[in-house]
Amino acid sequence: MRNLKLLTLGLFLTVFCCTSDEGAAPCIVEHNLETNEAENVTANSARLTGSISIVSENCEIPLGAQQGFVYANSSTPNIDDNLITDTGTNISATLNGLAAETTYYVRSFVANSLGEHYGNEISFTTGQNNTPINYGINEYNVEFQGYDRDFIVYVPESYAHENPTPVLFVFHGLGGSNTSTMNSTGFNLIADQENFIAVYPQGTDFLNIAPHWNVGGFTNGSTTDDVGFVNFLTAYLSEIYSINSDRIYATGMSNGGFMSFLLACQLSDKIAAIASVTGSMTTETLEECSPIREVPVLQIHGTNDAVVPYDGVQAWNTSIEEVLDYWVMNNACSDTPDINTLDDVNLNNNLTVDEIIYNNGTNGTIVKHYKVFGGQHNWFQNADIDSSAIIWEFFSNYDLNGLIN
Repeated sequence: MRNLKLLTLGLFLTVFCCTSDEGAAPCIVEHNLETNEAENVTANSARLTGSISIVSENCEIPLGAQQGFVYANSSTPNIDDNLITDTGTNISATLNGLAAETTYYVRSFVANSLGEHYGNEISFTTGQNNTPINYGINEYNVEFQGYDRDFIVYVPESYAHENPTPVLFVFHGLGGSNTSTMNSTGFNLIADQENFIAVYPQGTDFLNIAPHWNVGGFTNGSTTDDVGFVNFLTAYLSEIYSINSDRIYATGMSNGGFMSFLLACQLSDKIAAIASVTGSMTTETLEECSPIREVPVLQIHGTNDAVVPYDGVQAWNTSIEEVLDYWVMNNACSDTPDINTLDDVNLNNNLTVDEIIYNNGTNGTIVKHYKVFGGQHNWFQNADIDSSAIIWEFFSNYDLNGLIN
């Protein structure tokens, strides 16, 4: 990596708009865009910063439909090339999944009712990818906001640096561990078959009693920023592995399912889709939920769950129907679901399963629910329903842009 000084050059674009009122002062709109030199350039990633400000005289500032950065392997990139968006005056973004030893060209941009406007162009060249690949189970420990945080990364044999790879975060339940969750869910075997990296973070101790994820409700009093930790991990992993930043997913059981919903609410710019098994949303998560896009959601839940009741408990969990209603509305799905009853393969386990699908959401997204009649607080993995296989099959259909064509 190399440190580069920021460019002080700004690009000023002035637009004069005519008015039909004779003698009226002209409308003057000035677009000021600046692209700074790239930072933290590695073999597969780079950090971008810049600024965008719009000033107008005698008229309103035009609304900006999009803004951020455009980039390409050739000079003068535009919005028909690759783009990554951000909001505010000071913009920033991390490019992941870049090719090693390749020159990229970048410009800040804003596209609004007056057209497309671009800042100065910068370029950077990614480094050599000399990081050895340690296939299989890798254990990591980092310090984040004063806490020692552990996580496990499983790298399948099919992984290669030159191919950006999807990532699946798997969160344990309250009092659980990442090791037991890795061993019980079977996602490593699926990763070998489907070529994705599985990440198993470890929660911090809550009240010195049990590892947890800070989702509000039953974890009120926790000071751990777990959303910030996951955001940190996405950048940290991108410095080691070639990550497909459009295909980062989150799932978990119980408190881990709650955590997945929290990420859908607060990190929807990075998490492509989520799945919860026996989890829900706390009152705080629901009331403060603010996704910036549609998020495909899969919910697997038993009707006899005594820990996270299906119908909800005040100050503990929102009812599953209310959770589904929220995401159906957010994703603009059809209000009336398709309902399919799965084959009752095992007649001795007293379980039957309905597959409930709310279709036709924005960008092809759906909300899907497996309602397990008679099901308790379990990661369902039996002849009637295989949660892990269902989850990855669901995720494989989506990226940050919606349904994968």
